[in-house]
Amino acid sequence: MLHTLKDLEGLAIHATDGDIGKTTDVYFDDKQWKIRYLVVETGSWFSSKMVLLSPMAIKHLDISEKRISATITREQVRHSPDVDAHKPVSRQFEIDYASYYGYPFYWGGTGLWGAYSSPHLTAVGYEDDEPDSFIDDNTRKTTEADRHLRSGNETIGYHIEAHDGEIGHLQGMLIDTNTLAIRYLIINTSNWWIGNRVLVSPAWIKEVSWLNAKIYVDMNRQQIKEAPAFNGDIPFNRDHEEQIHFHYGRAGYWKNETMRPKARVS
Repeated sequence: MLHTLKDLEGLAIHATDGDIGKTTDVYFDDKQWKIRYLVVETGSWFSSKMVLLSPMAIKHLDISEKRISATITREQVRHSPDVDAHKPVSRQFEIDYASYYGYPFYWGGTGLWGAYSSPHLTAVGYEDDEPDSFIDDNTRKTTEADRHLRSGNETIGYHIEAHDGEIGHLQGMLIDTNTLAIRYLIINTSNWWIGNRVLVSPAWIKEVSWLNAKIYVDMNRQQIKEAPAFNGDIPFNRDHEEQIHFHYGRAGYWKNETMRPKARVS
């Protein structure tokens, strides 16, 4: 199911032994466009510290109830590696974080989450996979060591440019809550053309200038102008996705993904 980035804000996190806090932001992988962590403000019980919650710790996500049930404890959170809100999340931090919680590394495998298609499967295993192939691999630990994650909130507002000029700005994102993949960028064209909102897949991004806050997409302005409009008040389903992919002449991502058991999400 697809939900907006805004839907992932303000979710109450319930550990096995009490409340942790509420989500305020996400960090996503700046190469694969997958959400790797939820940013949680702990509140008064822990000096309002900012901590990261891996999707691997999510037992149940309920968007309608604004609630996440997690498999970790408050004591684990209290002693987890510190993250600096004013600095990028480094690969070294991720190694320390994963080692502390006993999680496999999500990088180095063929799936979205290491050897798996969903973060939830890393906890239960899957008989057709070989998770040991990407755990404790020193070479993969240091691969792309300088790569870091990006704040979802800070990315909102980036200018979007097509081959032949600017087309609008990034207003939001649509997230697959099963895999935590960012499936679409929500582009507001109001500063160019009558204020429509359209969707573009991160797979169609040609380049991102993080320094200049610009995203360059592999299409022209006319394609954007004629694209199906996005209406956030209408439930978004696979039929809508097929219309969008057909319009741009792109294959659907769902045709290349191996079917796996799904986590319980509501």
